[in-house]
Order: sequence, then C-alpha cells, then structure tokens
Amino acid sequence: MSNVSTSIYILKCAGYICSLLFLFMFLSACNGQDNSEQERATIKKVESKSGTFTFPYQAPTHQIADYVRNIHQDKNGNFWFGTNGYGVAHFDGSSVTYYSINEGFEGQQVTGIVEDLNKHLWFSTDKGVVKYDWSTNAQGEKQFTNYTDKKYFGGQRFWSIYADSNGDIWGGSVSAIHKFDGVNWTIFKLPYPKEVRSDFLSKRTTWSISEDKAGNYWFSTNGYGVFKYDGQSFTQFSKEDGLTDNDVDVIIEARNGDMWIGTRFGGVSRYDGQSFTNYTSEDSIGNNEVCVIFEDSKGDIWFSSEGFGVYRYDGERFSNYGEKEGLGVRAVQTIYEDREGRLWAGGGGGLYRFEDGGFVNVTNNGPWE
Repeated sequence: MSNVSTSIYILKCAGYICSLLFLFMFLSACNGQDNSEQERATIKKVESKSGTFTFPYQAPTHQIADYVRNIHQDKNGNFWFGTNGYGVAHFDGSSVTYYSINEGFEGQQVTGIVEDLNKHLWFSTDKGVVKYDWSTNAQGEKQFTNYTDKKYFGGQRFWSIYADSNGDIWGGSVSAIHKFDGVNWTIFKLPYPKEVRSDFLSKRTTWSISEDKAGNYWFSTNGYGVFKYDGQSFTQFSKEDGLTDNDVDVIIEARNGDMWIGTRFGGVSRYDGQSFTNYTSEDSIGNNEVCVIFEDSKGDIWFSSEGFGVYRYDGERFSNYGEKEGLGVRAVQTIYEDREGRLWAGGGGGLYRFEDGGFVNVTNNGPWE
C-alpha cells in the first residue's frame, strides 16, 4: 500500500471511530442510551409476528428500571412508566407489572406515552407504535394493538407520539412523521429546505410534536430548528430568527401562550410570539443539552439539563435540583405532575418524586404514597 493510500485509510478509520464515539455520546444522552449492563445480562430471543427480538426477560427487582424514559397517570389513577429495555411498567396501586414482547406489547424501549380523547393509551417504541384500549382477554390479560409490523412503517424506530385535539395520533419515526386518523397511517411531510438523510441521525427525525391553544402544530427537527403548521402553511424558526440552536428536542406551550423549546446544544428558548429569549450555560443553566420541559400546575417551568438534574423557573429565577437535593438522575428524561399535584422525574438512575424541597427515590417497593 502506498504512503498516500495508507494516509487515506488512516483518515477514514479515524473518521469512522469519531463517528462511533459521537453516536455513543448521543445514545447516552437525551434520546438514546442503550440497555444498561444489568439489563444486558438477562437477554434472550423471542419470536413474534413482527420478527425476532432480543430483550431482558427478568424484571428489575429494585428500581422501576435503570432508565425511566416516560411517566403517565391513566384514567384510573394508576401509573405507566416507559423503560429503556423492559417495555412499559404499570403500577396498579399495589404492584408493578412489566409488559414487553412476551406479554403482547411489541416494544422494549418506550420513547413516548400519550392518552387520546377516549382515554386510550398510545406508546412510541423501538418497534413502532402500540395502543392500549383497556380491553383484556378471557384470562384478564391486557390486550395491545401493535402497529409494529413492517407493513406499517418498514420496521422503523419511533421517537415521539402525540394525540391531538381532533382525535388524531401523530408519531415521529427515524425518518418521517406519521399521522393516524383512526383508520389509516399517512406520512406528513415537512418542507425541509433540502433533501436530507434517512438514517439514525436523520434530520427527518422528530423528537417532539405538540399543538398550541390556537390549533397550530409544532414539530422539532434534528438540524432545521422548528416548524409551525397552521393547517395550511408552515413557518420555520431557526437560529437566524433567534432560536438558540437548530437541533431541537422538545417543544411545549405554557399557559400564558409562550412556547418553550429545549435544544441539544443551545439550552432553552422561550418564544412569546414575537421574539426569542434564550437561557444557556453562559448565564442561567449548567448544561446546554435539554431533553424535557414541563409546566406544573402552579405555572412553574421545569426542564432537564444534562448532568445537572433539573431546573425550575418561577418566572423570575432559576432553582437547580440535583444530587444534593436527592435526585439520583443526572440525565433526566421525563418530568411529570400527577393528579395529586406531585412532581415526578425519571431517567438514567430510576424514578424520583419531589417532596419537601427535595427528591426521593421510588422503587418497586415504593414509597408510593
């Protein structure tokens, strides 16, 4: 091999290694993280109608999961927790039960949980989309409808799920946005400024879909900022318009109408309909990677900051809650308030509840009250 060929080969290898390192860091943060060492220790293969899957078959004995991605309280007051390797965990008031491939729930990694107008639950997963409509079989076992066959989405991983005010379901897969009208799934296209890739790190990946009070839809993108759709036309917001970063992970509307936008590299933007106010590691928060934003019943805004736990913004100042305050999750993936007004947080480290100014770890054994 010539010196020139050798140099080119070394550069290609170096680039490949750098790509792998970047992918690992990406997976370990907001939107990915593979199964933990504990989870990988109990892997087995299971056949299903959608293919052959591998997943942990022993439920956790202590934490709800090493990585809790989502929290949702259903119409009966019971909790559902999306995990990163055990499917979905369900707390019925007395015990925690796990649903994955063996139990008819075709998903191991649950990336989103929403409730539609009929109180049915929808889950975005690493296999597609799963619905639970409260039906059970003769043995009293929960029955799930799995949109995971390759005929639906080609076997794509989904990263987001949303139920709108019209009863439609929206899902963001690796390479497209899909809309379900109760009968058919159709692809909903965003007006990207140029053709984009459709691999794992695709700019077509939508981490967040939401709807504001006026009926506008908001879509995050993986490199093109935010698109707002009013039913007829699109408006794009990017760094050129004042948005802090074009890689967007989450979008919510606050009760006062402000849009809060969490990004991967630029912290948080607040859009009041006219201009952006940005909060970054330079002046307000510890890290610019923000996976989740949530508004509680008091109107306070809570959001994650990679490696720094969570922040609460009361309209005037930021308060940080991390390890010193009992939160054993540095990479917070989900924040949720239940109907009793209790705040929950989950991520890489388990499930936690906010009490008396600090966080307590809630495991399979509680405390639940």
